[in-house]
Amino acid sequence: MEITPEMGSWSVLSSSQRRTRNWGHKLAQLLEGGEIIGLSGELGTGKTCFVRGVAEGLGVDQDAWIRSPTFTLINEYHGRLPIYHIDLYRVSGRADQEGLNLREYLYGDGVCMVEWFEYLPVEETEDFLRVSLVHSGGNRRRLTFTAFGGRYERILRSLKLQQFKSSKTTRSFSASL
Repeated sequence: MEITPEMGSWSVLSSSQRRTRNWGHKLAQLLEGGEIIGLSGELGTGKTCFVRGVAEGLGVDQDAWIRSPTFTLINEYHGRLPIYHIDLYRVSGRADQEGLNLREYLYGDGVCMVEWFEYLPVEETEDFLRVSLVHSGGNRRRLTFTAFGGRYERILRSLKLQQFKSSKTTRSFSASL
């Protein structure tokens, strides 16, 4: 079964780790709990960096060590909402995934951030926000947000609106100088 988005994708170009974290922070402001954010991208594209931004935006203690759960498989962080940071890169099959009790995280009250989301069986969830990160030369990354389901369409619309407001403010500030 192939899942297709109900709404088109939207992409932005990030020129630094700080800007990638900032996109995570902006997304965090729109989250209410119970969301599934699927992260995909090659090694080193900034998936964990993006999660750091979400954690900052949700008020996770600045002293918390936000790290890739490559070997621990699941890291939990506590802020305004709980964050379940899951990495499926080393999970070798359905039995291993079931052993992690992923459904408890996916359908819990926190925000579920899943790195290597493409390894999650397609029947596990139909509604989610996919964030794909791709190298675009140097420190630049292209972040593509794709909504699957009405809840995530609303989040995507709000995120786009934040970008519009942000770029309008930047243009207004530049014009006043």
